[in-house]
Amino acid sequence: MSNSVKSQWVSWPIAFTVVALIAAITMVIIFLRLESWPVRTARQSTAELEKLGKNLGAAFVDIAHLQPRITINNRVYIEQTTPVSELILLSRRIEVEHEFLHTWVGSSKRVKLHGTFIAKGGFNLQQGLSIDVRPEQITVRLPHAEILGVEQQQLDVLAFENGLWNRISAQDLQSELSVLPQLAWKKAAETGLPGEAEQMLQRQLQERIQTPQPLRLVFKESQEKKPK
Repeated sequence: MSNSVKSQWVSWPIAFTVVALIAAITMVIIFLRLESWPVRTARQSTAELEKLGKNLGAAFVDIAHLQPRITINNRVYIEQTTPVSELILLSRRIEVEHEFLHTWVGSSKRVKLHGTFIAKGGFNLQQGLSIDVRPEQITVRLPHAEILGVEQQQLDVLAFENGLWNRISAQDLQSELSVLPQLAWKKAAETGLPGEAEQMLQRQLQERIQTPQPLRLVFKESQEKKPK
């Protein structure tokens, strides 16, 4: 009986020592985990941003056939490849008419033309394209969309009338023909084709890249091309 009591008195200090040791080890592990948590979180966050940057780059390769310059938290992650000159997103059929009437000494000449054009809207990527990836927001910087060109599809001569002594010259005809592309260019701009191209790019990026943070397109002013 005496030996049993002594054995219990001996085992209790040992048990307390073991419990205290386990508690101390647990506290050390928790402390180390808490201490390293910001570093591990930063590593995980950077890895996620880099993965997002790769996905954005791949989306632009699919859409525009170029690799844009990508920065992650102000650090260059991917340099831009030599860009293609243009990214065409929309095409629209444009029809215009122009009439020329000239009277000299009672004699009139008249030319009326109808032209059908295909107007192309998109981006001039030679003016720069960059993506900045941050935890709170993704910013895509590129020039405003613009009319990239108008291509003549059909030309109809609605009127070609010479006066008795006021004849239509080759220069008259050439001058009138040169007016049609300018009218088509202006009409395409008035229909809002550049704005639609910007909205389409925004939609395509959002559909291809599901980002937890907002995706913002920042457009910089560019010198719009003029018809030749």
